[in-house]
Formats: sequence, C-alpha cells, structure tokens
Amino acid sequence: MRIVFAGTPAFAVPSLRAAHAYGEVVAVYTQPDRPAGRGRGLTPSPVKLEALQRGIPVLQPETLKGKTSQQALRDLAPDLLVVVAYGLILPRAVLEIPAFGCWNVHASLLPRWRGAAPIQRAIEAGDTETGVCLMQMEAGLDTGPVLLAMPTPIGAEETGGQLHDRLAELGAAVLADGLALRRADVKPVPWPQPAEGVTYAHKLDKAEARLDWNQPAALLARKVRAFEPWPVAEAVVAGERLRIHGAIALDLTHGFAPGTLLAAGRQGIDIACGEGALRLRVVQREGGKAITAADYLNARRDLVSA
Repeated sequence: MRIVFAGTPAFAVPSLRAAHAYGEVVAVYTQPDRPAGRGRGLTPSPVKLEALQRGIPVLQPETLKGKTSQQALRDLAPDLLVVVAYGLILPRAVLEIPAFGCWNVHASLLPRWRGAAPIQRAIEAGDTETGVCLMQMEAGLDTGPVLLAMPTPIGAEETGGQLHDRLAELGAAVLADGLALRRADVKPVPWPQPAEGVTYAHKLDKAEARLDWNQPAALLARKVRAFEPWPVAEAVVAGERLRIHGAIALDLTHGFAPGTLLAAGRQGIDIACGEGALRLRVVQREGGKAITAADYLNARRDLVSA
C-alpha cells in the first residue's frame, strides 16, 4: 500500500512510525522549517527529522492549494494519505487524490473537541475521559465519519504534556489497527458523527495563561494542568509574577479578596480565589527554572509568616 504521510509536531511521530511499519510510506509532507530557539535558526519539524532518519523523501510546500503542489502529490500515486497534526488545510481537490481517500488521527472522541487544541481543552473543561479517533477526512473541520475510536480516562492530576504523549501513542495504535484492516482488504465501517455534542477546541493563546484570581480555584487548577508545558500558567503572587507549573484546588471558605495570600509553607502557597483557594506547588521566577514552592519560599522568607 502506497502511503503518503502528512504531519508536523512530535504528536505525529508515533503515527509516522506506525504507517511506516504497515505500508510503503513513499513520501512525507511536513510544514517548512521554522525559526526556533534563542538563535531563531531554521529548525526542521520532528516529523521531518523522523522521516529523514528512515530515508523517506520529505516535501515541505507552503500550501497545497496550488496546481503544482497538487500535481506533485498526484504523481506519487498514493493509495492513502494519512494526516496527523499537519497544520495545513487540505483542499477538496487534495482529498480526492488518494485511491482510499485521506485518514486523520485526531486526539479526542469526536464530535467533542474538534479543532486545534483538543487535549488542553479537555483538561481545562474538566473532562474525565478523552481518546483518539481515526477519521475519514472531508472538507469540514474534523467533521468526517469516524472509522475507529479508542477512549482513555484523564488522570486527576494529568497535565497537557502527559496526556499529549499518551494520546500520541494511542493514536498510533488506532492508525495501526486501521492500516492492518486495510491491508487485509477489510474496510473499516465509517459512522457519521452525531449532531449532538459538538464542541470546538480553539487554538491556545498565551494570553489565556494569565490566571484570574476571581475565577474558581477548581478552574484555575485545571488551567495550570492544561497549559503545562505550554503556554504555562502565570500570575502575580505577592507582587511578583510567577509561572505556575503545578497547583491544586482547595475547597475552602475564606472570606478574603481574590489574590490574597492565605498561607505559605512546605505544602505550598495558598492564594484566595473567587471560590476556594489555589495551592501553588511548583513555580518559576522570571529568568529561573521551575522549583517547588518550598524552595521558592527559601528565597521569600517574608511570605512564610503571612
């Protein structure tokens, strides 16, 4: 089976490995190298690095809307196009090129959390379960029929990064199942997504990472988990802006204004919220590294007696 793979970030790498194992990956599409790091040098995507390591040809068009780029794909004569977090919109003309169409690995249980940031939005919303779907792509945004799905619980303290890594592997497993069926000439039965339960996972914005102490502590704790390791929650604590890598919600009644420092000790730093309090457990000062609240308080002894 001639497979063309389209993906860009680390999330897509396990799926590329699965595709490579279950068919002939004749080419990999990934986004052009982008500036990254302190030197802002052009950096290849994780998918590109994986493809080069495996000797797979790499194509990096800025868009797939032009006739030239579409003809290049057509010349590859793909049986199947597998798309995992590619980052470019596929025009209808592209969807019609592969003999078996285009499959997409998506990190949610569709139709919940269509869109760009399903992993973080699921944690932020307080979902207790998520999963991955293998979807037959169509022109709409994550609207195509689902071929295979695999659910998984979300851990009570699981971060966006931890869930990302688990779902990346789970997505590769679902893709492998689909490819094994296709290889055996068994077509997975597509089931249309229901109209009920549609939600959209809008792209993450750095501005969202600024915590508002007027919000309930339970919501803020979920934001801290969801935005770890990017964009990382931040807030002003006792006059200093800190990045917050770890926190838990405390269900208590305090009567203080949101943002008030309630207590500080080895267990953490407790901040009054609109409802309850947020206990900060891992923080980062500007220009520093992530440290425990206890280590931070060694440098801020003035807070311990508060």
